[in-house]
Amino acid sequence: MASAHTTKSEAGAPRERPPSIWLMLAEGRAWHELGASIALGPLLMTAPRGDRHPVLVLPGFLASDRSTLLLRRYLRALGYDAVGWELGRNIHGFYGARDRLRRRFTRFHELTGQKVSLVGWSMGGVFARDLALAMPQAVRSIITLGSPIVGDVSATNARRLYEQVTGEEISDALPEDLRAVGRPMPVPATSIFSRSDGVVHWRNSLAPEGPCAENIEILFASHLGIGVNAAALWAVADRLAQAEGAFAPFARNGPFAMFYPRR
Repeated sequence: MASAHTTKSEAGAPRERPPSIWLMLAEGRAWHELGASIALGPLLMTAPRGDRHPVLVLPGFLASDRSTLLLRRYLRALGYDAVGWELGRNIHGFYGARDRLRRRFTRFHELTGQKVSLVGWSMGGVFARDLALAMPQAVRSIITLGSPIVGDVSATNARRLYEQVTGEEISDALPEDLRAVGRPMPVPATSIFSRSDGVVHWRNSLAPEGPCAENIEILFASHLGIGVNAAALWAVADRLAQAEGAFAPFARNGPFAMFYPRR
């Protein structure tokens, strides 16, 4: 029998349902996560320093570069060339924004002359993995935050709004694109997620693990706040600090160790 959190697809395989209404209503705590990170700024600045390599930060659905301002400022303060996607509000859908984002990424890569790390929040993480598949030679690493990258991507409380705003039906997504985004990446990849995500079912953020791929859970983080959550910010900084071409599993230590449960 399927659990209370799963249903059955037409083929009979279990799939996840969107997060509960209670988790959705609890998303308002994102403001507290933001405030905590601002208060913990001095502690966050003890994270590993960057090497000035370029980082492109991609916002979630309905969000703009304003939503990633704190994240980008934090990364720049640590020593990264962190920039926003500069494509306005993320309302055009996966296929509607795909070509424009690829052109934006190509310009940034050519301007810096270096491989670019990608940090994507929610839908931004889907874009990040798609970019890495299209141009792996230009991508240094990928970090996603609460992104629906595997399984039934319709297991989100934002589905109806996404389809109304973008004009794209989730059911119309090409199966090969969905499978590709969920497969192991050609570059180091980290998926940061929370079981208390009120928008995307957390299991849909569990990427295939391997020698250069991992999942990091953040306790109590919300979907709308994971990109400004102090423990998540520290994890992003730690992952970006790895040398190009190198990868070691996240150590789950440091000042926010209690928020990184071991699976």
